[in-house]
Amino acid sequence: MTTSASTTTDTTSADTTSAPPANARDLALAHYAARGVLEHVLARHGATFQQQVALRAAITSDTPQTPDDLLTQVQGYLKTDPAGIRATLDELLARHLLVADGAHLRPTDAGRELLAAVGAETAPVSARIWGGIPAEDLAAAGRVLALVTERANAELEALTAQTVQTA
Repeated sequence: MTTSASTTTDTTSADTTSAPPANARDLALAHYAARGVLEHVLARHGATFQQQVALRAAITSDTPQTPDDLLTQVQGYLKTDPAGIRATLDELLARHLLVADGAHLRPTDAGRELLAAVGAETAPVSARIWGGIPAEDLAAAGRVLALVTERANAELEALTAQTVQTA
């Protein structure tokens, strides 16, 4: 509850008609709230967020992926340490969710079943979270998020290049 001299306003639910402009903190809080839901479901299956991202990348790829291909793709998504991603791929192999097929990694039936189960469990929650948001608001949010992602990726690339030059 927010209280001013003459009014009391309930701020427990989003009021899209008078909401302040979004900012980086709002984006981060929304991300972590949604990720928290997903991680709760993943934990019931003994999986981590990073494992789910890597497994989804392997499953949704149009072409067979080498370990380096998957590492690059997951690093592009998560902006995290390559050593951690390699460890994640090793974990997926050890759990038989991915299998080596020559020089490539491919998802196993168990890997596909895991993602299907997680998807089935998160679908009703996602429907409650996203339901009722007007299409034009979703379209505007999509445009803004794409622009923020593009700009943040460019800034990270510039910072990384600076770090390499000064090393």
